[in-house]
Amino acid sequence: MEGARGNSGNKAVDAGSGRDPVSRPPPMNTTPPSVLNLNAYLMYAMGKAARRRLSERLTAHGLRLWHLTLLALLADLGSQFKGELAARLDMNQSDLVKIVNDLVKTGYVDCARDSADRRRIEVTLTPEGRAALVRLSADISAADDDLLAPLTDEERTQLASLLRRLHGHVNPVTAHD
Repeated sequence: MEGARGNSGNKAVDAGSGRDPVSRPPPMNTTPPSVLNLNAYLMYAMGKAARRRLSERLTAHGLRLWHLTLLALLADLGSQFKGELAARLDMNQSDLVKIVNDLVKTGYVDCARDSADRRRIEVTLTPEGRAALVRLSADISAADDDLLAPLTDEERTQLASLLRRLHGHVNPVTAHD
């Protein structure tokens, strides 16, 4: 077999497949096996995937994740002053102002100066904002379903419970909350 690959001495043949062993780098999206044992990496990777899926759905409505977060906070806690919102969200006040202004333009929130202290501005969820949250809930559920597709309902419930427990551990409730 003169000139056959592997027999000429120029190239080795993979004994298992009869093909040349080509040293190609792994695909760019291949996760190194050793990091699959790191919970912090897995939480980061899943958080990134979840955020991407949710962001795509929110973008279709002209919103970003911070918009959703602020709307949900106002729906849960009621009207808040901008300073309180910034503290609750651990956000710079100038960044918060941009998010609030975006939501004012959409009609999802209203802002009003505090009558007792004109420097304080209260942000309130409007009926339109509440309706937007209802409309968004289907998209949010679809993003969750897409991400959690391999899990059973019981596993999803267990994962949610574990994530809430971890969240409570790293974000303990303080006296001002």
